[in-house]
Amino acid sequence: MERYYDIIVIGSGPGGQRAALAANKVGKKVAIIERERELGGACVHQGTIPSKTLREAALTITKLKRSSEVFEFSLRSDLEVSTLIERMETVVERYTTVIGEGLKNSHVDIIKGRAKIRDSQTVTVQSVDGRIHSLEAQNIIIATGSHPRHPEGIPVDHEHILDSDSILSVLYLPKSLTVIGGGVIGSEYASIFSILGVEVTLIDKAPRPLTFLDPELTERFVNQFQQNGSRYLGGKTVKKVAWNGKDAVITELEGGEIIQSEKLLVASGRIANTEGLGIESVGISTTKRGHIDVNEDYETSIPGVYAVGDVIGYPALASTSMEQGRRAACNCIGIKAQHPFEMVPIGIYAVPEMASVGIDEKTAIERHGESTIVVGKADFEEVARGQIMGIKNGLLKLVAKKGTGKLLGVQIVGDGATELIHMGELALINHNTAHVFLESILNFPTLAEAYRIAALDLIGKTDASRD
Repeated sequence: MERYYDIIVIGSGPGGQRAALAANKVGKKVAIIERERELGGACVHQGTIPSKTLREAALTITKLKRSSEVFEFSLRSDLEVSTLIERMETVVERYTTVIGEGLKNSHVDIIKGRAKIRDSQTVTVQSVDGRIHSLEAQNIIIATGSHPRHPEGIPVDHEHILDSDSILSVLYLPKSLTVIGGGVIGSEYASIFSILGVEVTLIDKAPRPLTFLDPELTERFVNQFQQNGSRYLGGKTVKKVAWNGKDAVITELEGGEIIQSEKLLVASGRIANTEGLGIESVGISTTKRGHIDVNEDYETSIPGVYAVGDVIGYPALASTSMEQGRRAACNCIGIKAQHPFEMVPIGIYAVPEMASVGIDEKTAIERHGESTIVVGKADFEEVARGQIMGIKNGLLKLVAKKGTGKLLGVQIVGDGATELIHMGELALINHNTAHVFLESILNFPTLAEAYRIAALDLIGKTDASRD
């Protein structure tokens, strides 16, 4: 085992992988330490990959339902969840192999064991056989991820009361499901199970789910969610949760309302994986929620030690973790990012999808003043492809400066939102105005035409403002 490295990365999830590869590409000697048997972190084994595999099954069912005039379609009452995610093990295995080969081909050393930070340039690794090795590096990047939070008063048993790690271990689709938490994980699973015919109740303290997104997006999400026969209870606080020992999980809300369901998923945040890392002994600061505190360069309170991904908290998405990892590695070697972090797109894989890049309408008004902001919109029903696909709740918004039409942000809800957002990202990175979407040649029919419709709407308002 080598002892000296330029950069040591702790954790092989999305943030750790990207950090290691970015540092390697500029000639740095890199090691990545992983305590689990397989590479990839929770993203691959419990989170993003498994949940999106189930989501693909749900989308297939959605398409069949839209063709009800042609097909008589219904799910079997005894359908096993494993049938819906039968490809998951294959997908996870192949992706894990790709990760390993990518790191090895880049000559990144993969070290299995438990890491502990001794000082700003020293990490010890305890291997499976108990031996302890000491490694030294100019910089350390922490990318250890997170695990589900179990709030007090909610006795997670992984059979009736589940968390995001155990939800896909259920044998059969439940007839009813209560989901506590309207964040990314809660909203994604609630909408997926709703599409699968489960009667879902989504509960959150906030008046609407996904409060960091544009309200118009979440309003359309909630509308479709409730049209599927489920319900959203916003502004509610859970007082107590218990399995009745027979056939139902009983959820009691403040105020006395009682909700019964066959299963319950608690998705009330995640806890940073810092236990055993030794961050307290070396003086690395944490936030009130237990996340590692970092500055805009992802550097911790200890110079030379960086942290990225779920371990630092919001937004805790695979894509943002990857970019944080890349930026942290670049900061280690003195390369600054060319674009602000808000140019990194956010994608929520609920049904319908939601995506955002840049700033939304509310933030634009707060920064620049309401009189200087203009918004263009396009409903997917206005787009030929949207009509063909039967999309009812799709919306694309462009936020721009009035007068110039310079783009500030793009927000999308509807099928394909997480793919469509990249056109907006490129326009923002290139400092384009909305006119770029009128000058672009788009295939017909495509959902991308929504950009042209929204741009026409925005430019019409901008031109009118000059009169």
